Amino acid sequence: MGVTILHQFPVENRTGPAVIELLTKRIAALGAVQHGQFLVDCETYSSVPQLGHQRTVHVLHNSEQPATVFSLLETGTKTIPLATDGLFDLLMMKMSSFYTSKKQTKAESKGPRFEIGDFCVKLGTVTVSSNFKGILVEVEYRPCIVPQMCWELMKEFLQGFLGSSVLSNPPVYFQNKMNDVYTPIDTIHQYLEHFTIFRKSPAGIRT
Repeated sequence: MGVTILHQFPVENRTGPAVIELLTKRIAALGAVQHGQFLVDCETYSSVPQLGHQRTVHVLHNSEQPATVFSLLETGTKTIPLATDGLFDLLMMKMSSFYTSKKQTKAESKGPRFEIGDFCVKLGTVTVSSNFKGILVEVEYRPCIVPQMCWELMKEFLQGFLGSSVLSNPPVYFQNKMNDVYTPIDTIHQYLEHFTIFRKSPAGIRT
């Protein structure tokens, strides 16, 4: 596990498969080789009124860590991250009288996974409640665990196949982690940020 950054690639009136095909050709031209598929999903639960203060639990799964269930508890004033095993899913089912799932907001990003040198690239088609929302590109630089040490290299790599859609400055979450050791939960935080944006956006172009 290295440093990961997520980037929303503009669809611009194209279909999801058309954008994935375009990016696949670009990354393949650089010498990338596809290694299977990937999936990141997120289901959100809200506490019932009887519990008093509103609490929201986001439960996420990442195919890169198949034995781990990630959860982020929002209490209104802070967010508490937690990484557990698969039993957490069963726990949430048993707590259905306290937390209810917002089925209409279930989000996922899935698609082809590529490797090129020290980079791993994932081209994700994002859906919310089965509705296409956009394209999310994940790039991981595996030899490094401190963002500050590899941001310039990652930016150059991103701009190399994503073009001008990549900004010169890192995203806010990435900026806040610049001098910290990067961990898998940081990738989960980024996915949740993007899923939240996609949930609020209108449906994308047809898939």
